[in-house]
Amino acid sequence: MLNKSAIVIGAGIAGLSIARALAVRGYKVKVIDREQKAVGASVRNFGMVWPIGQPAGDAYETAMLSRHLWKELADDAGIWYEEAGSLHLAYEKDEWKVLGELKDIYKNRDYHLLDTEEVLKRSPAVVPDRLIGGLYSKEELIVDPRQAIARIPLWLAEKFGVELLWGKAVTAINYPSVVAGTESWQADEIYLCSGADFETLYHALYAQQPLTKCKLQMMRMEPQRNNWKIGPALCAGLSLLHYTAFQAAPSINILKKRIQAQYPDYIKWGIHVMVSQNPNGELTIGDSHEYGLTHDPFDKAFINDMILDYLQQFARFNNNLITETWNGIYPKLTNGQTHLVLEPEQGVTIINGLGGAGMTMSLGLCERWMQGRS
Repeated sequence: MLNKSAIVIGAGIAGLSIARALAVRGYKVKVIDREQKAVGASVRNFGMVWPIGQPAGDAYETAMLSRHLWKELADDAGIWYEEAGSLHLAYEKDEWKVLGELKDIYKNRDYHLLDTEEVLKRSPAVVPDRLIGGLYSKEELIVDPRQAIARIPLWLAEKFGVELLWGKAVTAINYPSVVAGTESWQADEIYLCSGADFETLYHALYAQQPLTKCKLQMMRMEPQRNNWKIGPALCAGLSLLHYTAFQAAPSINILKKRIQAQYPDYIKWGIHVMVSQNPNGELTIGDSHEYGLTHDPFDKAFINDMILDYLQQFARFNNNLITETWNGIYPKLTNGQTHLVLEPEQGVTIINGLGGAGMTMSLGLCERWMQGRS
């Protein structure tokens, strides 16, 4: 065990992940966040730990390590999770063909092609009309991001003595010091996990990176009646265009051409539609993807309507009342890479750029990065 100290700036999932990786190795850790609690992209998502979306190799292995660490952490910290799996649905022949190709390509992932009857046994929410079948994976894990991101800091403090400093906006790093207003702290190592804030610290360095920001819109439905469960997280044809892993399917471009012609506005607004369920029975639904360094702060009602219209093609529920809508903004690399790790000066490390896969990749990425150092 090491007798070293570290400061982590940012208490989203990336910051909490590196704080965990440091704390389990004996570091004395401080986590500093400008807000009184985490309010960014880490609490504005589905809570999906989603290995199925990652291509073979390091990305998939990192996602699976994250899955393992989520379970380990959640069991110890008393955080709810469900090994719900995922179900990608096919209503068109080109979608079904892609799903079959994916099963053949990723033989080591224990995917199952299900016919209509088997799909409906897995989920009572699936629309049976025109359904051809689905691809089921048991690897996907669901957490409640609001509960999990609130609970992890408490667990870090209770188990490892990690100090959480809330409401402190760090505006300067002068290694080994960080400065917030009139206060400063020192540590052997400093980690910056600032999410979509490229402007406050190391702005010139961030400006040189292939980074942009993605705005998404999401919704939540109130709890389903009579403890009704949807089963696996659900998605359909649009999602087959979204994830890198699916690009390996030989006929993906045929599917893409048809969807681009049939759903041009969905492509324009980066919409693919998914739904997951939290422990209260509420459904989280989304999402859209708009890219740029500065975003309109207002939600677009027509985007939410488009999401709900497409959702109704493949899923129906016993309670459709929308109780919340929101947007989130996360950092996104434009070069196809899964993450960004920089060392702008000795003793300082930036961890960023995880895009929409923060919940899937952060724990595994930070653990592997620490393993690589040793």
